[in-house]
Amino acid sequence: MDRRSMLSMMAAGTAMAVAGCSAAQGDPVAVDAPERPEVAGPARAPVRPALLPPPVGRKTSIPPATITALPGPGSSMALTVDDGASAEVVGAYIRFAKDTGARFTFFVTAYYQSWIEHRDELRPLVESGQIQLANHTWDHADLTALSDLAVADDLSRCKLFLQNMFGVDGMPYYRPPFGRHNARVDRVAADLGYTVPVMWYGSLSDSGLITEQYLIDCARRYFTPQSIVIGHANFPPVTRCYGQLVDIIRERNLSLVTLDDVLTVA
Repeated sequence: MDRRSMLSMMAAGTAMAVAGCSAAQGDPVAVDAPERPEVAGPARAPVRPALLPPPVGRKTSIPPATITALPGPGSSMALTVDDGASAEVVGAYIRFAKDTGARFTFFVTAYYQSWIEHRDELRPLVESGQIQLANHTWDHADLTALSDLAVADDLSRCKLFLQNMFGVDGMPYYRPPFGRHNARVDRVAADLGYTVPVMWYGSLSDSGLITEQYLIDCARRYFTPQSIVIGHANFPPVTRCYGQLVDIIRERNLSLVTLDDVLTVA
């Protein structure tokens, strides 16, 4: 597929992605954000290095159930990055990790070619534990609208992809597309080893195209201790904001962590 076709496909899916990644059924996700501008702004300052390392010590044990934040007191923040529609943005997040030591979790939609394009760069970071991979399904379907068999297939195809490409399976964490899940979907996911649906309480609001300033405003609002924040590897404005994101993280003495850095499932 050429670049123009890919951009057209991404644009066609923006409205669905924006609606789906801003709220979830039955989970307390943050939806109150500043008014959303429509165009991207100018380039920003370069990345600042040396983020705080992850905390050292005992991990928090959690039950196999939905999470929306990191439990307990602390100064960690879990940045979770969904989808992967843009190879450019996936590559930029990888450079961000290499340049700053940032630790975060990709929720991989395995259908996107970007994960194959960046396999060789990404795999060493996954093997070292700096970047964690988790299951965001094969093709980002609304799981609540699928049969049990189709739900299992969508999650299983992503699981097999992660195993073949990166040597991990993403268990026990999965993020249902659009944040939509229910007891039936969770049961099917759990049967495959995905016992912890991961929601969020804070968003960069970048599943669609936004301005850099709007993205930074969202970061200032939601980069808080023990938060799980959702971002997306879909559109380029975030790639020009890493320096400012690092500044916010450092100003607030936060440690970016993967889920595995701080959690263990009972």
